Amino acid sequence: MTDTPRCIWDAHAALGEGPLWSTREQALYWVDILNRRLHRYAPASEERRSWQFDQEISAAAERQDAAGLIITLRHGPAFFDPAGGGLTLLPQIEAELPGNRFNDGKCDGHGRFWAGSMDFACRAPTGSLYRIDPDLRHEKMDSGYPVTNGPTWSLDQRTMYVNDSYRRRVYAFDFDPATGSPSGKRLFLQFSAEQGAPDGMTTDAEGGLWIAHWGAGQLTRHDAAGAVLQTIALPCSQVTSCAFGGPDFKTLYISSAADGLSAQQLEREPLAGGLFAIDLEIAGLPANLFRG
Repeated sequence: MTDTPRCIWDAHAALGEGPLWSTREQALYWVDILNRRLHRYAPASEERRSWQFDQEISAAAERQDAAGLIITLRHGPAFFDPAGGGLTLLPQIEAELPGNRFNDGKCDGHGRFWAGSMDFACRAPTGSLYRIDPDLRHEKMDSGYPVTNGPTWSLDQRTMYVNDSYRRRVYAFDFDPATGSPSGKRLFLQFSAEQGAPDGMTTDAEGGLWIAHWGAGQLTRHDAAGAVLQTIALPCSQVTSCAFGGPDFKTLYISSAADGLSAQQLEREPLAGGLFAIDLEIAGLPANLFRG
């Protein structure tokens, strides 16, 4: 056990994001959005692999009934098989918005993939939150985001959390697990400038909500009322996301970014863009699989 995250891959990622633990592979997938790369890290062997794409790749989830992943590329989803390298583009969602790209994404407990889009310049409120069903139909569920992040759900799947990173807000929705319908959008947390922007997040097995703080060099764990239960400091300011993994789900993997940092900042943060891990007493949950 350690109180300090260790850098396990000094990848110098421009925009490291989307850590995803594969239970069947006992490996961690994560992306470098701006360098258009998917990475895979296997802790037991310390094997590192990477795949290059011709457009931004921003999120991934494993498929339940087929090999490989569902991923989000610049304007929509695709299937990708890391073993064979096969890429199958699915119907694109925002091809008519060239200034947008997809960002974070995750599956809910019924195997629906939720993916958010954003303004590439991180300013205009042109981003939306979409639900991609197992039959590959998609529906816009919310809009008006300059930068979407998350989502994650409460243990009982009755609350969904989504981040508006530009406005430094965490929203909560009432969520119907059976229909995949969110309602009752409300402000859950408002970060201050000193706290940075809420980025990626995950839920642990005790119901704690872990949020990465872009610009503030930390992760925080919150209870259902929003109170801070724990803080983990990182040696880099742009902390982007986190996911539990390992055989017992007690390793928290944390991604970070180097994009936009000055030469002086990079000198102070030589591990910016690295992938980190920290062993905790709290366990996480297996990632939900896409059922399409």
